[in-house]
Amino acid sequence: MPKDYLLNDIAKIVKGELTGNAEVVGTISHLLIDSRKINSTDNCLFFALVSKKNDGHKYISELYKKGIRGFVVSELPDVSAFPDAGFITVKNTQRALQQLGTFHRKRFDIPVIGITGSNGKTIVKEWLYQLMYEDKKIVKNPKSYNSQIGVPLSVWQMNTDHELAIFEAGISEPEEMDKLQNIILPTIGIFTNIGQAHEENFIHRDQKIGEKLKLFTKVETLIYCSDHLEIKERILSSEIIRNIPQFTWSKKNSGNLLINLINKGNKHTVISAIYKDENISIEIPFIDDASIENAIHCWATLLFLNYQNNIIAERMKLLQPIAMRLEMKEGINGCSIINDSYSSDINSLSIAIDFLNQQKQHVKKTVVLSDILQSGRNDDDLYSEIAELLTKKGITRVIGIGNAISKQKDKFKIDKEFFPSTDSFLSDFIISSFNNETILLKGARIFKFEKISKILQQKTHETVLEINLNAIVHNLNYFKLRLKPETKIMAMVKAFSYGSGSFEIASTLQFHKADYLAVAYTDEGVELRKAGITLPIMVMNPEEQSFDALLKYNLEPEIYSLRIFNVLEEHLKNHLKKDETQVVNIHLKLDTGMHRLGFEKDNLENLINKIKENKNICIKSIFSHLAGADDSELDYFTRQQIETFRHLSELLISHIEYPIMRHILNSAGTIRFPEAQFDMVRLGIGMYGIASGNEQNELQNVSTLRTIISQIKYVPANDSVGYGRKWIADSGKTIAVIPIGYADGLNRRLGNGKGKVMINEQLVPIVGNVCMDMCMVDITNIMAEENDEVIIFGDEYPVTNIAEDLDTIPYEILTGISQRVKRIYFQE
Repeated sequence: MPKDYLLNDIAKIVKGELTGNAEVVGTISHLLIDSRKINSTDNCLFFALVSKKNDGHKYISELYKKGIRGFVVSELPDVSAFPDAGFITVKNTQRALQQLGTFHRKRFDIPVIGITGSNGKTIVKEWLYQLMYEDKKIVKNPKSYNSQIGVPLSVWQMNTDHELAIFEAGISEPEEMDKLQNIILPTIGIFTNIGQAHEENFIHRDQKIGEKLKLFTKVETLIYCSDHLEIKERILSSEIIRNIPQFTWSKKNSGNLLINLINKGNKHTVISAIYKDENISIEIPFIDDASIENAIHCWATLLFLNYQNNIIAERMKLLQPIAMRLEMKEGINGCSIINDSYSSDINSLSIAIDFLNQQKQHVKKTVVLSDILQSGRNDDDLYSEIAELLTKKGITRVIGIGNAISKQKDKFKIDKEFFPSTDSFLSDFIISSFNNETILLKGARIFKFEKISKILQQKTHETVLEINLNAIVHNLNYFKLRLKPETKIMAMVKAFSYGSGSFEIASTLQFHKADYLAVAYTDEGVELRKAGITLPIMVMNPEEQSFDALLKYNLEPEIYSLRIFNVLEEHLKNHLKKDETQVVNIHLKLDTGMHRLGFEKDNLENLINKIKENKNICIKSIFSHLAGADDSELDYFTRQQIETFRHLSELLISHIEYPIMRHILNSAGTIRFPEAQFDMVRLGIGMYGIASGNEQNELQNVSTLRTIISQIKYVPANDSVGYGRKWIADSGKTIAVIPIGYADGLNRRLGNGKGKVMINEQLVPIVGNVCMDMCMVDITNIMAEENDEVIIFGDEYPVTNIAEDLDTIPYEILTGISQRVKRIYFQE
């Protein structure tokens, strides 16, 4: 069913006031909340959402220029500036989005499964889809769109072709679920479990359970595990919920589905149960407890829906893991590979393309796309929309794989190739022809795109550094919320972004509206420019021989002495033609007490005179560097530095006619000295997840260094391990060899018991001297096998622990990770 909402209809639904030209908008088909993620300008309605981090009203002019004509706002702009646009003014734009979702949901009379809980919501939703898509046309949340904004956007997808809906709902504080319940209106409820997530926003666990149960106040049946006693007791004590029919499963109490045996093998688990006095069983290709619980939730749901157990058992064997993240890896011939095996539908395709478009390192962008399965739409309409999406998103080439997409190849107006199967693509396509491009792999699981991914990835050893781009954004926003709205952010991406990467991190920061970047050397800035980074970039250590490149790529040097200022002046004099008016932005560094680089007070008069005389040089900012912002014992000195900076910068500014930004705070200073924000702050290690004191609990880990066990061997008592026989076994030991050494960045001082790694959630010591390419660990007291994962540092074992072992700082550990270690970037 094409959506038939006119702007006037939506104004009535959301109780808003309509202003401007409503007719030009036409019928609304697409809802937009992010100005950076436009799928189509036609028939599109933008909701100007307002949050602590951002205000959508700032982007109305930009969107209007791009062709958007419909807007829902809480502050009406000057409509004369937008003569061909229609505006709906409401009190709260997020609430209006929810009201529209609520109205749209009520137009459909189909079964709707609503899922909530602390963990497993997305897995259960996706597995239910895998188990039932052959029988029904299903609509569901794309990825984990389960929030106050994600749920109405998910419900908006519903059309008359759908026979079943599956929506998950997540909350982080009280009174949120009431709104989601009105939007989803589930007829069947699934409560997965209860855990610690978002516990800080609730008075106690019982309150959180009660809030989540609000999703099920009008369901016809509630499905849950009665072994979760907190959930069971809260249901029994609830006036609203306890009389709702329930379908329960249990491993120890009575229930509709009584689990009596869970038998784990090497890669599969057999689950046996009694249902309606009959013995039944399923087998799943997982052995972890979370997957077993999620699978039983799905089993119970299908039994309730009257599926025969022999059908359920056949399909359970084929359950696929859910990769809830987009991964970007280095590929062959200078390519970047984005692998999204999460799901194959047009909504997740759009999300993946948005991630692709954040990456600016390659001009050429290729999408390898399989058939879209079980969309509930006819192929003509579906692939017409996909073709239009690829064109509007600037995709250079599409490679279609599958019979359905191949039949629709005429719809695609960009460079294209089509193959009936993955195997035919691998046999007939010249893989080496991929060159210096970003490649998005987006395929339904039956097409086995992992074969393509494996061939396209650059071959490296098993040690990888994973970079969580969501964590970078979380940490950036954490600091943003502590700044005045007008304070700008300079993000430090020097030293290969503290070991995390260069253009990949810079692209994320640019996408999420950082104001400035800072690099150590000119060549780092040049590489970012070549990768498509357009943000202003400050170069902290400009070298005389690099000034040509610095000017060519519009980089802005830090000027810290009269000598380097004179060098810049001389360079401009020699390279600018007579009367040429090129202006170079510079950043003046003042020495306020650290005594590293920077102008001192005695230099300022001479500097001011030089600046006044040279019209080709513009001071963009004045800044200084704090010596001990993270150390409370040095607060007296930090405040002294801030006052010195205030005085010297005011002296400079008083002689300059144009506005100049000022900044002195680093990550720690931003938190501890908010009164000294000036015009901008510089975020460094804090953005990468490292802080001191209580702030560490608020930040998310960005980097995980992981490898595998290459070999396991037994070492008898009194035998040695490693070079120089520095470690002797005091008894028989089981030793694991792992492929990481000091050439990868594993400090040699961590050998012989000083350092540790984590294997199967247990810490084990490094024994013997660390070798160039590998090291050995003692796994005598743990269960482990060859090829098991090894965590060097990450969420489970923070990099700060290694820094403590070495009596150093996390900076040294992170920046020491070798370039030969493969970086994998992912976004949830």
